[in-house]
Amino acid sequence: MRRRFLVIGAFAAIYLLWGSTYFAITLGLKSIQPFLLMALRSFCGGTVLLAMSGRQVADVSMRTWATACLCGLLFFVGCHGVLAFAQQSVPSGVAAIVLATIPFWILLIDTLFPGDQRPRPLALLALVPGFFGVGLVAWQNVEQAGISILPVVWLLLAALSWSAGTVLSRRMSSETSAILLSGMQLSIGGAVLFAISWLTGEVENFRPRDVSPISLAAVLWLIVAGSVIGFVAYNWLLENVPTSLVSTYTFVNPVIAVLLGTIVLGEPFSRMMLLGAGLVIISVIIIWRAEHAANRPTNEKDDRSMARLSPRKT
Repeated sequence: MRRRFLVIGAFAAIYLLWGSTYFAITLGLKSIQPFLLMALRSFCGGTVLLAMSGRQVADVSMRTWATACLCGLLFFVGCHGVLAFAQQSVPSGVAAIVLATIPFWILLIDTLFPGDQRPRPLALLALVPGFFGVGLVAWQNVEQAGISILPVVWLLLAALSWSAGTVLSRRMSSETSAILLSGMQLSIGGAVLFAISWLTGEVENFRPRDVSPISLAAVLWLIVAGSVIGFVAYNWLLENVPTSLVSTYTFVNPVIAVLLGTIVLGEPFSRMMLLGAGLVIISVIIIWRAEHAANRPTNEKDDRSMARLSPRKT
């Protein structure tokens, strides 16, 4: 029962909290440059998590640190840094749509480089209605925005970078706790983003007095909700739940982003968006049931094996 509540809470974090981060990035960019914004989000969140880990940091092997460095670069430089840079010219809903391709990249990587989790055909098929639903949710935004191809290409590469980091992080998740692993990846990615921000002149031109209250609130939300809570939940889920199910957050996030735009900014919510949201929910349910059904025989087999090994009471 306790594990079920943890799973539900972790999915709520990556579904709802991460769904709001696209909107928060848009608000943060109003007075903070993109790489500096992401550096603050990642490094501050990572520092908090490392402090929570205490003495465990000293016990981490060099191999784990090296892998965490690579994951931090893939997650927060290759994905989040590029995402914030692209959102200067791309609406948040459109950015969320493009990043909804992450499950396909993950399945492609798992197919080309199979590890402990091989993609199941039903899970692959279940991604189709979810991806189609995401397209329906913001079809009008894409059509009316007149977006150039280059930012979309950058966002696709960001999705690929996050997917590669996901597969790599999943394979090292058993080496340390989710909190410590998240803190290592966030702090390393944030440090590199600070370096990029300094090299591009963002730090030199930054004036704290020019930061608006809205952007400041957005930064705090990105640090606490997006990094500290959301990324710990993500790493914990990678260790305890099939990756194909975890990746369904990329379908839900765009729906949340569009809903925030509708509620906060008064943007219209059409029947097409409602249909898309329904397809997203259907996709998540199919993947959840497929993974649950696939894992049930394995769990029952393990239980029978443990029963045979256990001493009988007389």
